[in-house]
Amino acid sequence: MSSIPTKDEILQWISDHPTQTAKRDIAKAFGIKGAARIDLKRVLKELEDEGHLRKQRKTYRDPDKLPPVSVLAVLAPDMDGDLFAKPLEWAGEGPEPRVLLSLRESDPAVGEGERILAKLQEVKADDHQYVARLIRKIGSNPRKILGIYRKGAEGGRVVPIDKGNEKDYLVRPGNDYGAQDGELVEAEQAGPKNRMGLPNARIVTRLGDPSAPKAVSLIAIHQHGIPDDFPDEVITEADKAKPAGLKGREDLRDLPLVTIDPADARDHDDAVWAEFDLDPKNEGGFVLWVAIADVAYYVTPGSALDREAWKRGNSTYFPDRVVPMLPDRLSGDLCSLHEGVPRACLAVRMVIDADGKKLSHRFMRGLMRSVASLNYAEVQAARDGQVSDKCGPLMESVIEPLYGAYEALTRARKARQPLDLDLPERKIVLGDDGRVKSVALAERYDAHKLIEEFMVLANVAAAEELFHRNRPLLYRVHEEPSDEKLDALREVAQASGFTLAKGQVIHTSHLNKLLAQAEGTDHDELINISTLRSMTQAYYHPENYGHFGLALRSYAHFTSPIRRYADLIVHRGLISAHGWGKDGLSEEDMERLETTAKHISETERRSMTAERDTNDRYLAAYLSERVGNEMTGHISGIQKFGAFVKLDETGADGLVPVRSMGAEFFHYDPKEQTLMGADTGMVISIGQKVVVRIAEAVPVTGGLELELLSIDGASLPRGPRRAKGRVVSRKYNKGKAKKDKLRKKVERRRR
Repeated sequence: MSSIPTKDEILQWISDHPTQTAKRDIAKAFGIKGAARIDLKRVLKELEDEGHLRKQRKTYRDPDKLPPVSVLAVLAPDMDGDLFAKPLEWAGEGPEPRVLLSLRESDPAVGEGERILAKLQEVKADDHQYVARLIRKIGSNPRKILGIYRKGAEGGRVVPIDKGNEKDYLVRPGNDYGAQDGELVEAEQAGPKNRMGLPNARIVTRLGDPSAPKAVSLIAIHQHGIPDDFPDEVITEADKAKPAGLKGREDLRDLPLVTIDPADARDHDDAVWAEFDLDPKNEGGFVLWVAIADVAYYVTPGSALDREAWKRGNSTYFPDRVVPMLPDRLSGDLCSLHEGVPRACLAVRMVIDADGKKLSHRFMRGLMRSVASLNYAEVQAARDGQVSDKCGPLMESVIEPLYGAYEALTRARKARQPLDLDLPERKIVLGDDGRVKSVALAERYDAHKLIEEFMVLANVAAAEELFHRNRPLLYRVHEEPSDEKLDALREVAQASGFTLAKGQVIHTSHLNKLLAQAEGTDHDELINISTLRSMTQAYYHPENYGHFGLALRSYAHFTSPIRRYADLIVHRGLISAHGWGKDGLSEEDMERLETTAKHISETERRSMTAERDTNDRYLAAYLSERVGNEMTGHISGIQKFGAFVKLDETGADGLVPVRSMGAEFFHYDPKEQTLMGADTGMVISIGQKVVVRIAEAVPVTGGLELELLSIDGASLPRGPRRAKGRVVSRKYNKGKAKKDKLRKKVERRRR
């Protein structure tokens, strides 16, 4: 086709091919060449002037899109009985889209005029443009109960597993969702609370066997006291929230900011962009933009939302669910930087030189619009030459400059020498039935590191900004290791044939030299684990003690306010410091800053423990089907009662009890972290490669017991056999044992 297409044909093409919307893509699709391109440009300009298209850099996009989580008003059923809804916050200039409600069997009934919060999926259908899944009714907040279902003659009961909830709930006939006696279920309170007798409940989810994988994270939530049910007043406040406008903000909607997250991310709290610095004095430098969701606009000091966010401290992440710090209306909708939707933000513009050194920064309160929601894998693939339709139009204007800035920041990182640990992270992948489908090493792309470096620089800028303006804030503090822990690390290094500097102030560069010595050797993982264990735990504090691990003098958390309360405090500090509004740091915030720091440090540790326990249970459930199998691993810890082994395939930690290591007595040396056999002289220490057999796996507790078969390729030696219920063994000689131990270390090093 060589003639100029009609406006309708162009709009249909853009609708059908949302990732091929550059002028050259449209020209190629309609076979337009030469001088005819001038006429095409004229038609596109007319469509833009008429509001049908919005030009973003070199591409044209349909402005009429709904965010993936939206508030809808339910309409009356049509003649076929289908339920439709309309968006309450439609900002587009085109016709209002029609949304089909797809209700599940467990969803409560909804009627005409009710408002709901729903998750949307764009579709191509004759009578609707989106399909919606119900999240919850607006204004309704039924209490959630996790418990065991007990079936009765007429109906049944839910017995809560939460120790703080002693009252059972009645489940009337028709409200049991087909649950069987003894099943773990999730229910919600049905009807008003009774003054007399037991309250009523309706089962909404069957989780099956209480020891089954689907129940694992829910049990951890209740065991560790993580709040997972929002109070009514919190939900009411969230439901009343309206999108922020441009008033009092800088208009950043023309900047091609993008979000880059995991493929399954539900919320997007940071967006980035970079461009070459045109200042001739900064040849090879870049201008970096980091925009962060403006949560402070919606969560104001002293509000019900604020009190609940403070109580939770942070979001908690499990393989099958997230317990968010903020309700869905905020975390998945108004605060999330969804593609193509105007969103309030706090942004920082940073200038770096060719070596990644930050020359200047400027903070602003703005309104942005993400041009694309990308994931790490597709961005990295595009960078490596496998360009998708979505990334294609963004390569020159967005992706290439981002990687250029990242390379400059990498040079600054090498000069700064933050701690360079190499500990692979494993990801638990669940199937539709909630069972572990696979356990694999999490992919680690340069795209991950790119975002990390941008976030680190933005966090540094926030800390410096508030310090120079003499405003209170919460620093992220990581203190240097204690002398005792460094001495222990030094002994492990020496026993492995490496050296760690002594008699001087320790820096991360010294530890990186040790890690570099071990890289590629049999002691690589041992040195990495031992170095990690020598570190103190990071925490929040209103005083600045520096960040040892990142080798930074000042560091604060600014980039994740949707999931961390500390970042919200930093945002409020910036708002107060710049006079951007009345929703900045309050007097109460400042008075309880130290209390807040201690509290959110504790909630962070609580979440980490719950997440670790959940992973242990999932892995134990996965390995329970492989009891008796042999696996490789390495010694990851030593205690008086046995040795811990981390399995290579899954990363699961199991215990080899000392009682299963033979009949001999084992001497435990807590200083050197070793177990040594009194008769065989066998030394078991951290980092040794082993072959083990899975003896027992208990999903309910996450316990994993192993049988040790070989160490460093040699079969396990056995001590003297038992005779008539007792061990026949020569008397343990402590001095001789130590000499034997040193001799064996020397022999191993010679080999």
